Amino acid sequence: MKIRQLSLLDGAREATGLAVVIDVFRAFSVACYAFANGAEKMLLVKELDEAFDYKQRHPQMVLLGERRGKKVDGFDFGNSPTEIESVDFSGQTIVHTTTNGTAGVVAAVRADEVITGSFSNAAAICRYVKHRNPAEVTLVAMGVFNRERREEDELCSQAIAGLLGGVKPDMAEIRHQLRSCRGARKFFIPKKHWAPERDFELCLAADRFDFVLQARRREGDTVELRRLDMATTQES
Repeated sequence: MKIRQLSLLDGAREATGLAVVIDVFRAFSVACYAFANGAEKMLLVKELDEAFDYKQRHPQMVLLGERRGKKVDGFDFGNSPTEIESVDFSGQTIVHTTTNGTAGVVAAVRADEVITGSFSNAAAICRYVKHRNPAEVTLVAMGVFNRERREEDELCSQAIAGLLGGVKPDMAEIRHQLRSCRGARKFFIPKKHWAPERDFELCLAADRFDFVLQARRREGDTVELRRLDMATTQES
């Protein structure tokens, strides 16, 4: 199995084989919490107009996402795991749009298969990849605004690569490193209410979930995420 580690939107565009698109703070951590709380599926879209169009056609759908970190006016929820931690999404479809992570999944058109990546389900990702046993795996650390690498995504990419090689990451050390990294600063500034400090802890709650989120293309640029439970997957 060949493992490639790429970054940013260009990396997503170049991803081949089984692609793992990583956005730790916060898109694909949030997605894990939403599915853990019962969401049936999640539609990833690039543009706000697409999200509002879905809502207009299907009023029961839930809008979740951000622009420059902040909740979008007219959306039901922002891109915060703290905000949705106790929300019951049973049977609901969520439309999700973010500045970085969702755009990366949409852009990964060359990959044979795409799943999302976060610390929240890193061990499950590793088991899924080994179960699929592809010839090539591409780990894509999305960074921010599609032009600047971020430590949290790069470290998650390294952690998943290590797990695939049998090396367990030192999460205590990773938390220590990330607490002072640029991408985490917002969580410790009280006036930035859209990024509560608890988000930092929830995004780094390693291996909290034993499922992966698989992306499948729908009409246009829309991508659908569905939950694949590892217990069921490994039995098949």
